[in-house]
Amino acid sequence: MKVGIVGLPNVGKSTVFNSLTKAGAEAQNYPFTTIDPNLGVSVVPDSRLDALADISKSKSVVHATVDFVDIAGLVKGASAGEGLGNKFLGNIRECDAVAHVVRCFEDENVAHVHGGVDPIGDIETINTELLFADLATIERRLERTSKAAKSGDSKLKAEADELEKLREHLYEGSPARTFPATENIGEAMGTLITAKPTLYVSNVDEEYVAEGNEHSSKVKQFAEKEGAESVRLSAKLEAEVVDLPPDEAREYLEMLGVEKTGFDEFIRSAYRLLGLITFFTTGEKESRAWTVEEGSTARKAAGSIHTDMERGFIAAEVGNWDSVVSAGSWNKAKEAAGIRLEGRDYIVKDGDTVIVRFNV
Repeated sequence: MKVGIVGLPNVGKSTVFNSLTKAGAEAQNYPFTTIDPNLGVSVVPDSRLDALADISKSKSVVHATVDFVDIAGLVKGASAGEGLGNKFLGNIRECDAVAHVVRCFEDENVAHVHGGVDPIGDIETINTELLFADLATIERRLERTSKAAKSGDSKLKAEADELEKLREHLYEGSPARTFPATENIGEAMGTLITAKPTLYVSNVDEEYVAEGNEHSSKVKQFAEKEGAESVRLSAKLEAEVVDLPPDEAREYLEMLGVEKTGFDEFIRSAYRLLGLITFFTTGEKESRAWTVEEGSTARKAAGSIHTDMERGFIAAEVGNWDSVVSAGSWNKAKEAAGIRLEGRDYIVKDGDTVIVRFNV
């Protein structure tokens, strides 16, 4: 599953991407530095896994990961093919979620495509292009469905009626993800860019990482009205500390009066955006974070470890990570009744620590 990093040119997308993934994508002060999308993987920080690894004295620790895609900067008119519009829209359609980087920093040495810092205007520029693209998609589908519905097919008639409502929703400037869709248009919703879960990322100056500024406050308010998540970070600061040893990075942040950068929260928010949760396995050989979709059963979760475990699933021993860490070991947690036996239909919770019983 992939998160596409989008935004206007020169807002810091590639710098954010480099810091997240250490992939070394080119980041320069001119539009369309990114033409072909860059792909990278970022580790999801998780102190719960680290704690489990400590008590298990694990030789190896494997964190969960998120795939990020650095997509070309979009400009006004992209939905009509301006700039790299068609390429941009195609790239974003292939992603499962969107991280929208918004410029909230002042720097006369970094050109702004619209001449000045205006975060809400920037957001609306991109959102409008995405809405136009989705409107074109819906209108084409509505035309086909309406013609087919003339045959008297009630299912097609219901789909056409709901597509009409969705079209009006988009015309009003609201993204598809805020439309109360039913299964009648489930397939159509899956083709829409504005239906994708979105995270707004305020890129601020270093000194505003902790408290934010007026620009990032506006982005946060915009996101809240839309029911979307938002985070704040400084791409410049992330780029400065990403390659430093942990001790030096800590000292540098303390010097700036910053407890932590926005990196961890960005990664975790992107992870949640994809509807994912983490469960753990732990032992002397390895402690590992496993990724499954929220709502997954124990049997399906076992399949993420190995297909044989899903096929031959018998039961799962389950304990919350905190119970295991507090007890000091898996066996001690069992003795303290902190471990229970669950069947195949148990819904795995975020933070569960699991041992799968299976037979093939």
